[in-house]
Amino acid sequence: MSFNQEFDQHGVWRKQFALRLKLLSEWLTDHDLMESGVRERLDQLHAQVKNDKIMVAFVAEFSRGKSELINAVFFAGYGRRIMPASAGRTTMCPTELGYDAEVPPCLRLLPIETRLQPQSLLDWRNALDKWERVDLDVNDPRQLARAIQKVAEVRRVTQSEAAALGFWHEEVPEDNPLPGADGLIEVPKWRHALINMAHPLLKQGLVILDTPGLNAIGAEPELTVSLLPQAHAVVFILAADTGVTKSDLTIWRQHLAVLGEGRESRLVVLNKIDTMWDALSSPEQVQLQIASQRTDSAEILGMSPSQVLAVSAQKGLLAKVHRDKKLLAASNLMELETALGVDLLGQRRQILGAAVAKGIQALRTETGRMVHTRARDLVEQIQELEGLRGKNAGVIKQMRLRIEQEQADFDASGAKIQAVRSVHLRLLKDLFAMLSSSHLKAEVATLGKALKQPGIKLGVRRAYDHTFDRLRADMSKADRMAGDIQSMLEGSFKNLNAEYGFSLQAPSPPRLAQYLKDLDLIEKSHLQYLSLGNALRLAQPEFAERLARALMSRLRVVYDTAVNEVELWNKSAAAQLDAQLRERRRNFSRRIEAVSRIQQAAGGLDERIRELQEHQSELNQLESKLAELTDHLLAAPEEEPSDEALVA
Repeated sequence: MSFNQEFDQHGVWRKQFALRLKLLSEWLTDHDLMESGVRERLDQLHAQVKNDKIMVAFVAEFSRGKSELINAVFFAGYGRRIMPASAGRTTMCPTELGYDAEVPPCLRLLPIETRLQPQSLLDWRNALDKWERVDLDVNDPRQLARAIQKVAEVRRVTQSEAAALGFWHEEVPEDNPLPGADGLIEVPKWRHALINMAHPLLKQGLVILDTPGLNAIGAEPELTVSLLPQAHAVVFILAADTGVTKSDLTIWRQHLAVLGEGRESRLVVLNKIDTMWDALSSPEQVQLQIASQRTDSAEILGMSPSQVLAVSAQKGLLAKVHRDKKLLAASNLMELETALGVDLLGQRRQILGAAVAKGIQALRTETGRMVHTRARDLVEQIQELEGLRGKNAGVIKQMRLRIEQEQADFDASGAKIQAVRSVHLRLLKDLFAMLSSSHLKAEVATLGKALKQPGIKLGVRRAYDHTFDRLRADMSKADRMAGDIQSMLEGSFKNLNAEYGFSLQAPSPPRLAQYLKDLDLIEKSHLQYLSLGNALRLAQPEFAERLARALMSRLRVVYDTAVNEVELWNKSAAAQLDAQLRERRRNFSRRIEAVSRIQQAAGGLDERIRELQEHQSELNQLESKLAELTDHLLAAPEEEPSDEALVA
């Protein structure tokens, strides 16, 4: 299947999953099983699937046909180009295409002058009133293309302004753009662009990142250390006739090869193979030339030859618009789409499926525990009432007094249960402090000072090493603290189970050690800027400031994610204890009510036992229905029965 077809199927699965989750939620509510811990799990699962995004980043030097490739793969359905793809420089600023249902279709543009201010790109995302907004009519391809053309706009500034903005460096003149006859330098008018539109693929969670050439990438460290590492697939475009040029190799080495693991999600595209279709050469000779370029490019970039694909984006777009199957096959565009669909979506669905399966299993366990507790209480009540057969009123009265005394003893034991909560919360407080924003800022402060010091930063590599060593040590310590809390919970729950007949089970602890890998990737993405080739750029105060802000933004995301995992774990443990306390109190009330009815009516005993047995049967059905509903959440769309059958 093509990328579009694979992604469409992925979207169908996500949509159906959300519907089935809603049905499960309603069923749990109807059967009084919607405890706070269960609700927390449901909310997490819903957010996990609803907010799952797949980002594909397209990276290339200017004039490699990058925007044309985006048009061919994603926007051919409009019957024309949507992204600007004329000769020469087109996309001048990083451009993200995505969909947010709460925002009307629009293009937002962040002025390039914001680089002169201290806020990070992440901060500017939350200040949308500072962006210029252009409304889009997604049903009018011509208006849409005309509006998006703004991402190609430029400004002409003095050399000093260009230097302040990061586009001119006296120390590396060979990298500077050529001044015009008036001595002015051409720079992008916009720093970043966000396009929000209801394209079918974007609505299903696809995010497309279109990046400009080397000079613009290097001037925006947040792009390299934040956005590109988050991309699930990176498509690096070369020109088929030239292969890997010097500037291509610089982009690859400085901004892509350093992204760490996941090289299998990188695809290299040799674009414009139609320039090699030579009437004086046979088709076989042309294919041999293309194959040679693929092999050479793979060797230079250190990639597997299977990850280097040769296509013609322009002919592929033309073929799709005119429904020319022969030209589409010659363009090899579908080979690229298949690679994206099978590799990228296959990996992403596997990761999401594993996370969802884990959440559903936890949900099933927590809900099943409540059903089990109710079933056990019913058995005890039936046995208790069976023992009253043939007994006189005095014995029944004694039983009521005994139940009331048990209830009083249980209520008096609240201090012991509260002590468990207090110890748990005290230990959690220390763990949250270790992962807090203030602690993170303190750990990164020394590195921040080293980055902001004027001139060549000789000790900054050492500052990076020390900072990330401390961050890794902190995260490892936090993981050990979580393990200690888990041990305390397991011991406390075991004692409460033995003393009060609970069925408490400590939830799975957060795996904070997994965030060590994220810290390694962040450090690796930053080390590219510490090479000798970047020493002069790093010496510029404005650039170093942007790099420091980008670092803090990325670290904050990792720490916030870790904190969210700890909070879910904490809420799950607390909700479980609350649920069992509530069930035990309900059980006392039901037992007293049953004895009262028996005292008031001679036939009340048999009637109450029959009622309890009916409840037993209902609970057995609940268990099997819960298993059916949760199994169904994991089923593939084509295998699923109708929703009507589910809620029957």
